[in-house]
Amino acid sequence: MSTPIHSILVSGGGLAGTALAHWLRRHGFAPTVVERAPGLRTGGQAVDVRGVALDVVGRMGLLERVRAARTRLRGMTVLDGEGNELHRSTEAVLSSGRLDSDDVEILREDLVRFLYELTADEAEFLHDDSVTALEETASGVHVTFERAPARTFDLVIGADGLYSNVRRLAFGPHADFLSHLDAHLAVFTADNFLGLADWELYTKDAGNAYVVYPARDNRELRVTFGFESGPLDLDHRDADAQRRLVAERMERFGWQREPMLEHLAAAEDFHFSAMAQVRMDHWSRGRVALVGDAGYCGSPLTGQGTSLALVGAYVLAEELSRADADHATAFAAYERRMRPFVTANQALATENPGAPASEQSMERAKWAMDLNAA
Repeated sequence: MSTPIHSILVSGGGLAGTALAHWLRRHGFAPTVVERAPGLRTGGQAVDVRGVALDVVGRMGLLERVRAARTRLRGMTVLDGEGNELHRSTEAVLSSGRLDSDDVEILREDLVRFLYELTADEAEFLHDDSVTALEETASGVHVTFERAPARTFDLVIGADGLYSNVRRLAFGPHADFLSHLDAHLAVFTADNFLGLADWELYTKDAGNAYVVYPARDNRELRVTFGFESGPLDLDHRDADAQRRLVAERMERFGWQREPMLEHLAAAEDFHFSAMAQVRMDHWSRGRVALVGDAGYCGSPLTGQGTSLALVGAYVLAEELSRADADHATAFAAYERRMRPFVTANQALATENPGAPASEQSMERAKWAMDLNAA
């Protein structure tokens, strides 16, 4: 007779991992979350919670709080490379879409904090640590950590992002699963030196682009700088090399060049990543499975990464609960339910590259998942 699943290690304390820990605990499991960062990560761009993901947030009891913390943008201006106005809109903004929709745009760090506060007393958190080795046995997975003593868990779930450590250890090199979209993205926080008041700016020139919007009651700016480029021979953990590369690309830009470079150099929350998708035939192997960006990153071009993470965490925990001792059955059911939703959302970035997602594609993404489906 199979031994019931009890202890589950979740690698990654971001949106997917923390949400998964909450749902696992609600279903009676004992989750442990290991996170490389010493505490909650700050900074990052605003993220969108849409469609069925709003149902997930509501079932967590966080919907009212999330809506109260949403960004309050009134519109946006499109500028040319020298800062001259080309167009303005009070109907939609580039970062989140139409302003009259039911979607919620919220700073990523706020959403992660809400999830953590909901979950901190329910799960064990190991900060400033990471997984270095996985060894599966007939009854569990023996996990070696960088700092903590080795332990054995019934299951291991990778929720550790685009460059997932668990995926690398259990499935193979990153290159086997990353599909690059020929662009890279840097995000950092700056003082509101532009004096923006609930207003977004977008400007593009010669393969480089900025999206800039205010946050924290207009006290600061979130700067997203993107540039066209194929895969780079750059260590994804080498922040200094990444910052130098971004500064070099920003040097080619006329608009607000000097203050942008100064704030880039001073930013403590600088983040850089390839615009890429994760494409896999299966999201599980033995007692190890993946959720969110680790298994099916859609890239920021879809605007659906947060929704994929929240919905994936909900469905995975539910299927594990239904299957009790049979993790193979649970993982297979999780993939059957999530695969159409993932496929529809990833298509938003690939069916019409460089352009906003078509209404038809977005509708497919919204309706490809039903939380109440058996």
